[in-house]
Amino acid sequence: MSKAILVTGGSRGIGRAACLLAAQRGWSVGVNYLKDQAAAEAVVAEARGLGAKALALKGDVSREEDVIAMFDAATRAFGTLDGVVVNAGIAAVVSPLVDMSVERMRQVFEVNVLGAYICAREAARRMNRSRGGNGGSIVLISSAAARIGGPDLYVDYAGSKGAIDTLALGLSKELGREGVRVNAIRPGLIDTELHATYGAADRPQKMGAMTPMGRPGTANEIGEAIVWLLSDASSYTSGAILDVAGAR
Repeated sequence: MSKAILVTGGSRGIGRAACLLAAQRGWSVGVNYLKDQAAAEAVVAEARGLGAKALALKGDVSREEDVIAMFDAATRAFGTLDGVVVNAGIAAVVSPLVDMSVERMRQVFEVNVLGAYICAREAARRMNRSRGGNGGSIVLISSAAARIGGPDLYVDYAGSKGAIDTLALGLSKELGREGVRVNAIRPGLIDTELHATYGAADRPQKMGAMTPMGRPGTANEIGEAIVWLLSDASSYTSGAILDVAGAR
């Protein structure tokens, strides 16, 4: 069945992979981005080349007005939303907690926690059956860091992802009777440009070699899990926290 989905942070990495895998299935895709319009438009062009309807949507997920405008634009374009991938997030340069500034921690929590909660709220407002929606699926992108803790790296980021796990558990129970499923995915070491952004470009290969599978994961491997949770194939899966981390 054709679906319409919105992916936050859809212009690169895991978000990009999810958008293109969804487009391959013929789903309409809203590609959210913050700064890199060219990257978002490239994803849109590729999705359209696959025969899907696609739209680039600029917005800062930590700003309520941006999120509402983004969801409104997606709904106008597609008529409805069947799935939302809450993927946008940030980390920061590797650091122990004792050296972290409050400004850094505040930004991580505002984007990764508050932003995720706002996006999940807006998804529920549009998909809940009691509000005129058709139900749907919310997929939250957490991290294996939530259960490992990120010591000496980014305990702030790890903590923000722990909040995502809790959101999946609680919101899935709230929305069960609304026809909306809520699940989280905890990626492990994934080979994306995120690591280079924060000064550790070689981390996926170095750390990946020490995992039980002996390699880092790919964005597409996470994307496949995302589209499964968005699809009707996972119709009885809700409240799950799925580790896609190579047994790490």
